[in-house]
Amino acid sequence: MGFPLRGRGGIGGGRLIIALVLVVISVITYFSQQQKNPVTGETQHISMSAEQEVAIGLQAAPEMAAQHGGLHSDPQAQAMVDRVGNQLVAGSPAAQSGYPFEFHLLADPNMINAFALPGGQVFITAGLMNKLETEGELAGVLGHEIGHVVGRHGAEHMAKAQLTQGLTGAAVIATYDPNDPGSRNTAAVAQMIGQMINMKYGRDDELESDRLGVEYAAKSGYDPRSMLRVMEVLAQASQGQAPPEMMSTHPDPGNRTERIEQLIQEMFPGGVPEGLVK
Repeated sequence: MGFPLRGRGGIGGGRLIIALVLVVISVITYFSQQQKNPVTGETQHISMSAEQEVAIGLQAAPEMAAQHGGLHSDPQAQAMVDRVGNQLVAGSPAAQSGYPFEFHLLADPNMINAFALPGGQVFITAGLMNKLETEGELAGVLGHEIGHVVGRHGAEHMAKAQLTQGLTGAAVIATYDPNDPGSRNTAAVAQMIGQMINMKYGRDDELESDRLGVEYAAKSGYDPRSMLRVMEVLAQASQGQAPPEMMSTHPDPGNRTERIEQLIQEMFPGGVPEGLVK
């Protein structure tokens, strides 16, 4: 009388069953959670409500500010960020999103960055602000970050990350054998593939935010060509430090420049109108 599950093959078969169940649960959960974005019209796989996004952003905002030296002490600079940010929201479809946008200038003078949290919390560092030369360039940066919020990229990425974790976890369970040291490499490869899947999602988000940023800037009275100068700033800041594009969540600024030029041409086939703020 034997107990096959105690043999090596039985244990392997048990791992495969567990892995298969995990795959099925992860896939069904992901594809059953769909919401239509009221602004972009896109159907997205998202598991949380807009109210939950707002709550997450408000909860995380103080910690994010603290990581960058807190809020900037210059009230005039903060007022400019508020004015430009609010004008972008009011003059574009972002106003239909219902998110309570708030714009924050961070004190960090060295980090050249801007980012947004789910629900409408938008940040720009003093390091990047100091590199910008015009109000239109600031509008380009903030418009891009507003695009992340309206596109619900944070919530979408959370759902995708949960799916990826489930699939890579299943791959690790199915391939890892404590009696076979070589299986550790297979498990590591599975996890790396999962990370690269999420990186691809990140690049797609950046390109969509570029598109929305160009659109929102133009509709709010700003010259969308100012975004090209922002790409120059980012390219200069990343010289010698940026990883290869295929391993980065942010597309190379040079490639984004070509895409932005194409977007502007599509939006204004007869040329950008005069009178927009640069």
